[in-house]
Amino acid sequence: MNTESSTEPRGLALIPFLVFAAFYVGLSVFARDFYRVPMTIAFLVASATALIMNHRRPLADKVETYARGMGETNVMIMCLIFILAGAFATIARQSGAVDAAVILARTIIPSRLMLAGVFLISCLISLAIGTSCGTIAAVTPIALGFVEPLQLSPALLLGAVVGGAMFGDNLSMISDTTIAATRTQGIRMRDKFIANAGIAAPAALTALFVYAVVGFSHATPDVAAPSPTWEHALLVLPYLLILVLALAGLNVMLLLFCGTFFAAVVGMCLKRFDLLGTLDHLGKGTLGMSETLIVAILAGGLFKTIQANGGIEWLTRKISCIVRGPRTCEFGVFLIVAAVNLFTANNTVAIVIAGPIAKTLSDRFRADPARIASVLDTTSCIIQGLIPYGAQLLIAIGIAQTVKMSVGSLELIGSLYYQHLLLFAVLAAMLLVRRRHAAAEQ
Repeated sequence: MNTESSTEPRGLALIPFLVFAAFYVGLSVFARDFYRVPMTIAFLVASATALIMNHRRPLADKVETYARGMGETNVMIMCLIFILAGAFATIARQSGAVDAAVILARTIIPSRLMLAGVFLISCLISLAIGTSCGTIAAVTPIALGFVEPLQLSPALLLGAVVGGAMFGDNLSMISDTTIAATRTQGIRMRDKFIANAGIAAPAALTALFVYAVVGFSHATPDVAAPSPTWEHALLVLPYLLILVLALAGLNVMLLLFCGTFFAAVVGMCLKRFDLLGTLDHLGKGTLGMSETLIVAILAGGLFKTIQANGGIEWLTRKISCIVRGPRTCEFGVFLIVAAVNLFTANNTVAIVIAGPIAKTLSDRFRADPARIASVLDTTSCIIQGLIPYGAQLLIAIGIAQTVKMSVGSLELIGSLYYQHLLLFAVLAAMLLVRRRHAAAEQ
């Protein structure tokens, strides 16, 4: 039985998403506390709304479509990454790797510049390895280690990590989003990189300055840190292993598995825990990501149902109607990929879906394909880094929960300075190109 038969575009299919936003944000504002409303319950309410819609289809068919979305390949891969990230973060912390990395970093970077340093390190690692999820999983435990000694806000540190990770996801030559954007537009990576760098680099430099100023005003003055020892150097080897293997092109799941295994071996060799203790820490680490897993699975089911009900197609057609020429083509592509990303919660998938539409519009209205590819990639990374149910924020918040630090999703979004600056940068770039086209047409 085909549970996803073709459906005409329907704007009403988007109602569940509005229900989610109203329930989660509305109740949080009403309660004046963004920790009071569990995101899992918000997704359950929105999912129930989606399942009672479209009366032309039997409930059993809609439930099957929802279940297929829950078990979709990208969702399951994301869940595996969450599990491994939780295990790695916990075993690294229990072995002392996090404390060792913090001590080594404090001997190199002044305390007042640590926030900017975390952002810069995250940028460089993500640029090198091309994966934001892998970067966040590796850097977040270290970043959270600065919370107590430097009295920095966990949200600020997580914002620096996620922002830096999305910088590399956007620009890296080996990033899935770069590959998808260039292939759908039929251009060279070099051309896309040049066009993209003109947007992302100013935003990143501004964010680095902002984090330096904010960190200087919030962090405690430089205080004496323990002197590094050979044990500290040994304990940070799992992080170095992850970086080296990532640069070698290793899959992110195998990457985290190797890092987790090596961190466990180092911890046992240094007698930080025994074999049974290792298994206990690994188990607690994976269970600590349970809420994150549930949110990802429910989101997959909800978005698949919305798509099957015609919501994505309706959005795409409506946005395409506003494109009238090269001056509006980039903005139309911006809206299309942003809307698709909101509903798929996966920036690579959003580019794959919106890419062919963008290519058609680009050819029809003679827009610069390198600019279109840049807008596709940049917009998807902006949205992906700002949605509370995206993999990047879920990983960061989930790892924070494993160390008993509560960081609200909206609180974290408010600390994503790079994402906000990148949004401003891409809109400004589109405005400038519109002015150039307008001058050329006169």
